[in-house]
Amino acid sequence: MKKELITELLGKFEAACYVIKDVECWSARDLQDILGYSRWENFTRAIDKAKKSCEAALEKVSNHFRDITKMVELGSGSQREIDDVALTRYACYLVAQNGDPAKPSIAFAQTYFAVQTRKQEIIEQRLLDVARVSAREKLSKSEKKLSGIIYERGVNEQSFASIRSKGDQALFGGFNTAEMKKKLGVPAARALADFLPTLTIKAKDFATELTSHNVVEKDLKGESQISKEHVDNNVAVRDMLKKRGVKPEALPADEDVNKLKRRLENDEKKILKDTKNAGKKKSRQK
Repeated sequence: MKKELITELLGKFEAACYVIKDVECWSARDLQDILGYSRWENFTRAIDKAKKSCEAALEKVSNHFRDITKMVELGSGSQREIDDVALTRYACYLVAQNGDPAKPSIAFAQTYFAVQTRKQEIIEQRLLDVARVSAREKLSKSEKKLSGIIYERGVNEQSFASIRSKGDQALFGGFNTAEMKKKLGVPAARALADFLPTLTIKAKDFATELTSHNVVEKDLKGESQISKEHVDNNVAVRDMLKKRGVKPEALPADEDVNKLKRRLENDEKKILKDTKNAGKKKSRQK
């Protein structure tokens, strides 16, 4: 495919994109022209095939294909309302996949939307990874805060470990910290929270913050009082999760958060390096 044609098609796809409620969309009518379909009836068949592919991928069709109407101007200067479909980037990718790759516009669309969809997936996953690392760091701060509060109230480090384990036992439906480590395959020397999914990390953090607050508010002292408070708070958080259909002990282990953090840091260094190199390249070209 010639570079000129690639540039032309890229411009058309970018220009045809618009946003509905923060979601990138393309008009099926616009896409019909760009992809070289002369008849709307033929293009709707490609859309129907794409919808079936969407269903097969267990995606909700209505999230990616939305029936709409648009006004078109007639030769007389008057306007007429016609049927149209708002397509998400993923929907466009599926439509292109059901087209004839022998057509340059179809071949380009298949690559364009595949690459862009993959970029979006990478961005979404990175945001989830960053959120998990952030949640883990927040839990560490909350536990450090609680440790400082209860240390002044007659609880030493060993007793604090016991309080945390009892809290875990309440949160995880009877499984204490050591038992949850065994259940999830976590090394004995590592912190359980380093392998928990984001939701569970945040649940532990919320219960810990509640304990810190109530220890001060209720002026609790000693391991017995503080331990009971921490257990009660974890039971309350567990009950809330259960009402939403979530059992913390049933959630699978996630990637070691320390490895995840190192990977994110390495990615940031690479992005920074690539950005600098790109800037130098542009500077030389000037």
